[in-house]
Amino acid sequence: MSRGIDPTSAVSPEAEVGEGCTIGPYAVIGPGVKLGPGCAVMAHAVLEGPLSAGSGNRFHSFVSAGTPPQDLKYAGERTEVVIGDRNVFREFVTVNRGTAAGGGVTRIGSDNLFMAYAHVAHDCRVGDGTIFANAATLAGHVVVEDSAIIGAFSGVHQFCKVGMHAFIGGYSVITQDALPFVKSVGNRASAYGINTIGLKRKGFSDQAVNDLKKAYRCLSSSGMNTSQALERIEAEIQGSEEVAYLVSFIRSSERGVIK
Repeated sequence: MSRGIDPTSAVSPEAEVGEGCTIGPYAVIGPGVKLGPGCAVMAHAVLEGPLSAGSGNRFHSFVSAGTPPQDLKYAGERTEVVIGDRNVFREFVTVNRGTAAGGGVTRIGSDNLFMAYAHVAHDCRVGDGTIFANAATLAGHVVVEDSAIIGAFSGVHQFCKVGMHAFIGGYSVITQDALPFVKSVGNRASAYGINTIGLKRKGFSDQAVNDLKKAYRCLSSSGMNTSQALERIEAEIQGSEEVAYLVSFIRSSERGVIK
Protein backbone atom coordinates (compact mmCIF):
# COMPACT_ATOMS: atom_id res chain seq x y z
CA MET A 1 0.00 0.00 0.00
CA SER A 2 1.28 3.45 -0.89
CA ARG A 3 2.31 6.25 1.41
CA GLY A 4 0.26 9.41 1.90
CA ILE A 5 -2.55 7.78 3.87
CA ASP A 6 -3.78 9.97 6.72
CA PRO A 7 -3.92 8.08 10.02
CA THR A 8 -7.52 9.17 10.65
CA SER A 9 -8.75 7.59 7.40
CA ALA A 10 -10.37 4.16 7.33
CA VAL A 11 -8.84 2.02 4.58
CA SER A 12 -10.01 -1.57 4.40
CA PRO A 13 -7.30 -4.24 4.26
CA GLU A 14 -9.31 -5.65 1.35
CA ALA A 15 -8.86 -2.45 -0.69
CA GLU A 16 -6.05 -1.99 -3.21
CA VAL A 17 -4.41 1.45 -3.22
CA GLY A 18 -1.92 2.16 -5.99
CA GLU A 19 1.48 3.80 -5.74
CA GLY A 20 1.50 7.54 -5.14
CA CYS A 21 -2.11 7.72 -3.94
CA THR A 22 -3.06 10.09 -1.15
CA ILE A 23 -5.93 9.44 1.25
CA GLY A 24 -7.08 12.45 3.26
CA PRO A 25 -8.38 12.81 6.82
CA TYR A 26 -11.44 10.73 7.69
CA ALA A 27 -11.80 9.35 4.17
CA VAL A 28 -13.30 5.85 3.95
CA ILE A 29 -12.03 3.28 1.45
CA GLY A 30 -14.11 0.13 1.66
CA PRO A 31 -13.42 -3.48 0.74
CA GLY A 32 -13.41 -4.17 -2.97
CA VAL A 33 -12.12 -0.72 -3.91
CA LYS A 34 -9.18 -0.66 -6.35
CA LEU A 35 -7.38 2.63 -6.97
CA GLY A 36 -4.75 3.01 -9.66
CA PRO A 37 -1.56 5.01 -9.15
CA GLY A 38 -1.63 8.69 -8.35
CA CYS A 39 -5.24 8.97 -7.19
CA ALA A 40 -6.23 11.47 -4.52
CA VAL A 41 -9.10 10.81 -2.11
CA MET A 42 -9.67 13.93 -0.05
CA ALA A 43 -11.06 14.50 3.43
CA HIS A 44 -14.34 12.74 4.26
CA ALA A 45 -14.78 11.16 0.80
CA VAL A 46 -16.34 7.68 0.83
CA LEU A 47 -15.56 4.99 -1.76
CA GLU A 48 -17.39 1.68 -1.50
CA GLY A 49 -16.69 -1.47 -3.49
CA PRO A 50 -16.88 -3.11 -5.82
CA LEU A 51 -15.30 -0.04 -7.44
CA SER A 52 -12.23 0.19 -9.65
CA ALA A 53 -10.61 3.43 -10.76
CA GLY A 54 -7.60 3.97 -13.01
CA SER A 55 -4.78 6.44 -12.50
CA GLY A 56 -4.81 10.09 -11.55
CA ASN A 57 -8.41 10.39 -10.39
CA ARG A 58 -9.31 13.04 -7.80
CA PHE A 59 -12.17 12.48 -5.37
CA HIS A 60 -12.81 15.72 -3.49
CA SER A 61 -14.33 16.05 -0.05
CA PHE A 62 -17.64 14.30 0.62
CA VAL A 63 -17.72 12.45 -2.70
CA SER A 64 -19.72 9.22 -2.35
CA ALA A 65 -18.89 6.67 -5.06
CA GLY A 66 -19.63 2.97 -5.39
CA THR A 67 -22.70 3.10 -3.17
CA PRO A 68 -25.71 0.83 -3.82
CA PRO A 69 -28.15 1.90 -6.54
CA GLN A 70 -31.26 3.88 -5.63
CA ASP A 71 -33.46 1.28 -7.25
CA LEU A 72 -36.14 -0.60 -5.30
CA LYS A 73 -35.49 -3.73 -7.40
CA TYR A 74 -31.93 -3.95 -6.13
CA ALA A 75 -31.61 -6.92 -3.79
CA GLY A 76 -27.95 -6.80 -2.80
CA GLU A 77 -26.52 -8.55 -5.84
CA ARG A 78 -22.89 -7.91 -6.74
CA THR A 79 -22.63 -4.92 -9.06
CA GLU A 80 -19.85 -2.40 -9.59
CA VAL A 81 -18.55 0.99 -10.68
CA VAL A 82 -15.71 1.14 -13.22
CA ILE A 83 -13.86 4.45 -13.67
CA GLY A 84 -11.10 5.35 -16.13
CA ASP A 85 -8.24 7.80 -15.66
CA ARG A 86 -7.80 11.46 -14.70
CA ASN A 87 -11.38 12.19 -13.73
CA VAL A 88 -12.21 14.95 -11.26
CA PHE A 89 -15.12 14.44 -8.87
CA ARG A 90 -15.81 17.65 -6.97
CA GLU A 91 -17.52 18.03 -3.61
CA PHE A 92 -20.61 15.91 -2.86
CA VAL A 93 -20.67 14.12 -6.24
CA THR A 94 -22.47 10.77 -6.02
CA VAL A 95 -21.94 7.69 -8.22
CA ASN A 96 -24.04 4.55 -7.72
CA ARG A 97 -23.24 0.96 -8.66
CA GLY A 98 -25.20 -0.82 -11.39
CA THR A 99 -28.11 -3.25 -11.13
CA ALA A 100 -28.41 -6.80 -12.36
CA ALA A 101 -31.18 -5.80 -14.76
CA GLY A 102 -29.01 -3.05 -16.25
CA GLY A 103 -25.88 -5.11 -16.82
CA GLY A 104 -24.38 -4.69 -13.37
CA VAL A 105 -21.93 -1.87 -14.16
CA THR A 106 -21.95 1.90 -13.93
CA ARG A 107 -19.10 2.94 -16.22
CA ILE A 108 -17.24 6.26 -16.44
CA GLY A 109 -14.46 6.89 -18.97
CA SER A 110 -11.50 9.25 -18.65
CA ASP A 111 -10.82 12.99 -18.39
CA ASN A 112 -14.29 13.91 -17.18
CA LEU A 113 -15.16 16.77 -14.82
CA PHE A 114 -18.04 16.33 -12.40
CA MET A 115 -18.71 19.59 -10.59
CA ALA A 116 -20.19 19.74 -7.11
CA TYR A 117 -23.36 17.75 -6.40
CA ALA A 118 -23.48 16.04 -9.81
CA HIS A 119 -25.06 12.58 -9.73
CA VAL A 120 -24.44 9.48 -11.87
CA ALA A 121 -27.10 6.85 -11.22
CA HIS A 122 -27.04 3.08 -11.67
CA ASP A 123 -26.06 1.51 -14.99
CA CYS A 124 -25.11 4.81 -16.62
CA ARG A 125 -22.32 4.95 -19.19
CA VAL A 126 -20.31 8.15 -19.43
CA GLY A 127 -17.67 8.53 -22.14
CA ASP A 128 -14.51 10.64 -22.17
CA GLY A 129 -13.99 14.37 -21.83
CA THR A 130 -17.47 15.28 -20.61
CA ILE A 131 -18.35 18.14 -18.27
CA PHE A 132 -21.14 17.92 -15.71
CA ALA A 133 -21.84 21.34 -14.20
CA ASN A 134 -23.07 21.74 -10.63
CA ALA A 135 -25.95 19.41 -9.72
CA ALA A 136 -26.26 17.92 -13.21
CA THR A 137 -28.15 14.66 -12.66
CA LEU A 138 -28.45 11.41 -14.57
CA ALA A 139 -31.25 8.94 -13.88
CA GLY A 140 -30.54 5.24 -14.37
CA HIS A 141 -29.37 3.67 -17.63
CA VAL A 142 -28.38 6.98 -19.26
CA VAL A 143 -25.63 7.10 -21.91
CA VAL A 144 -23.52 10.27 -22.20
CA GLU A 145 -21.14 10.21 -25.14
CA ASP A 146 -17.70 11.78 -25.45
CA SER A 147 -17.22 15.54 -24.96
CA ALA A 148 -20.84 16.28 -24.07
CA ILE A 149 -21.58 19.12 -21.65
CA ILE A 150 -24.52 19.00 -19.22
CA GLY A 151 -25.43 22.33 -17.65
CA ALA A 152 -26.07 23.11 -14.02
CA PHE A 153 -29.19 21.68 -12.36
CA SER A 154 -30.18 19.77 -15.51
CA GLY A 155 -31.75 16.32 -15.30
CA VAL A 156 -31.60 13.50 -17.85
CA HIS A 157 -34.47 10.98 -17.82
CA GLN A 158 -33.71 7.27 -17.51
CA PHE A 159 -32.72 5.39 -20.67
CA CYS A 160 -31.99 8.63 -22.56
CA LYS A 161 -28.84 9.21 -24.58
CA VAL A 162 -26.81 12.41 -24.85
CA GLY A 163 -24.82 12.52 -28.08
CA MET A 164 -21.16 13.40 -28.46
CA HIS A 165 -20.35 17.12 -28.28
CA ALA A 166 -23.96 17.83 -27.27
CA PHE A 167 -24.53 20.93 -25.15
CA ILE A 168 -27.31 20.79 -22.55
CA GLY A 169 -28.13 24.22 -21.15
CA GLY A 170 -28.62 24.84 -17.46
CA TYR A 171 -31.90 23.89 -15.72
CA SER A 172 -32.94 21.69 -18.65
CA VAL A 173 -35.07 18.54 -18.50
CA ILE A 174 -34.05 15.88 -21.03
CA THR A 175 -36.74 13.26 -21.70
CA GLN A 176 -35.62 12.19 -25.20
CA ASP A 177 -32.22 11.66 -26.77
CA ALA A 178 -30.18 14.87 -27.07
CA LEU A 179 -28.71 15.28 -30.55
CA PRO A 180 -24.93 15.27 -30.95
CA PHE A 181 -23.30 18.63 -31.81
CA VAL A 182 -26.56 20.43 -30.95
CA LYS A 183 -27.63 22.85 -28.18
CA SER A 184 -30.64 21.55 -26.22
CA VAL A 185 -32.19 23.82 -23.60
CA GLY A 186 -35.39 24.12 -21.58
CA ASN A 187 -38.04 22.29 -19.55
CA ARG A 188 -38.89 20.20 -21.53
CA ALA A 189 -35.84 20.74 -23.68
CA SER A 190 -35.94 21.88 -27.28
CA ALA A 191 -33.09 21.95 -29.78
CA TYR A 192 -31.60 25.32 -30.70
CA GLY A 193 -29.18 24.60 -33.50
CA ILE A 194 -25.61 23.44 -33.91
CA ASN A 195 -23.23 24.47 -31.13
CA THR A 196 -21.08 26.43 -33.56
CA ILE A 197 -18.88 28.26 -31.09
CA GLY A 198 -18.28 25.19 -28.95
CA LEU A 199 -17.35 23.02 -31.93
CA LYS A 200 -14.92 25.60 -33.32
CA ARG A 201 -13.28 25.90 -29.92
CA LYS A 202 -12.78 22.13 -29.99
CA GLY A 203 -11.04 22.31 -33.35
CA PHE A 204 -13.80 21.28 -35.77
CA SER A 205 -13.20 22.61 -39.27
CA ASP A 206 -15.40 25.25 -40.88
CA GLN A 207 -16.45 22.62 -43.42
CA ALA A 208 -17.58 20.20 -40.71
CA VAL A 209 -19.56 22.91 -38.92
CA ASN A 210 -21.18 24.09 -42.16
CA ASP A 211 -22.15 20.53 -43.10
CA LEU A 212 -23.75 20.04 -39.69
CA LYS A 213 -25.65 23.32 -40.07
CA LYS A 214 -27.03 22.19 -43.43
CA ALA A 215 -28.10 18.88 -41.95
CA TYR A 216 -29.78 20.59 -38.98
CA ARG A 217 -31.68 22.99 -41.24
CA CYS A 218 -32.93 20.05 -43.21
CA LEU A 219 -34.15 18.35 -40.03
CA SER A 220 -35.76 21.40 -38.49
CA SER A 221 -37.21 23.49 -41.31
CA SER A 222 -37.59 21.40 -44.44
CA GLY A 223 -41.26 20.50 -43.95
CA MET A 224 -40.41 16.82 -44.32
CA ASN A 225 -40.80 14.12 -41.72
CA THR A 226 -37.69 12.77 -40.05
CA SER A 227 -37.23 9.79 -42.39
CA GLN A 228 -37.52 11.99 -45.47
CA ALA A 229 -35.13 14.56 -44.00
CA LEU A 230 -32.54 11.88 -43.25
CA GLU A 231 -32.74 10.56 -46.81
CA ARG A 232 -32.26 14.05 -48.16
CA ILE A 233 -29.28 14.67 -45.87
CA GLU A 234 -27.61 11.45 -47.00
CA ALA A 235 -28.17 12.39 -50.64
CA GLU A 236 -26.99 16.00 -50.41
CA ILE A 237 -24.23 15.93 -47.75
CA GLN A 238 -21.67 13.26 -48.43
CA GLY A 239 -18.18 12.67 -47.09
CA SER A 240 -18.83 14.19 -43.67
CA GLU A 241 -18.12 11.87 -40.74
CA GLU A 242 -19.96 14.21 -38.39
CA VAL A 243 -23.13 14.27 -40.48
CA ALA A 244 -23.01 10.51 -40.97
CA TYR A 245 -22.80 10.09 -37.22
CA LEU A 246 -25.70 12.51 -36.67
CA VAL A 247 -27.86 10.50 -39.08
CA SER A 248 -26.86 7.21 -37.45
CA PHE A 249 -27.65 8.60 -33.99
CA ILE A 250 -31.16 9.59 -35.05
CA ARG A 251 -31.87 6.30 -36.80
CA SER A 252 -30.78 4.28 -33.77
CA SER A 253 -32.70 6.32 -31.19
CA GLU A 254 -35.19 4.31 -29.17
CA ARG A 255 -36.84 7.20 -27.30
CA GLY A 256 -36.89 9.69 -30.17
CA VAL A 257 -34.72 12.79 -30.35
CA ILE A 258 -35.19 16.32 -29.08
CA LYS A 259 -36.25 18.58 -31.96
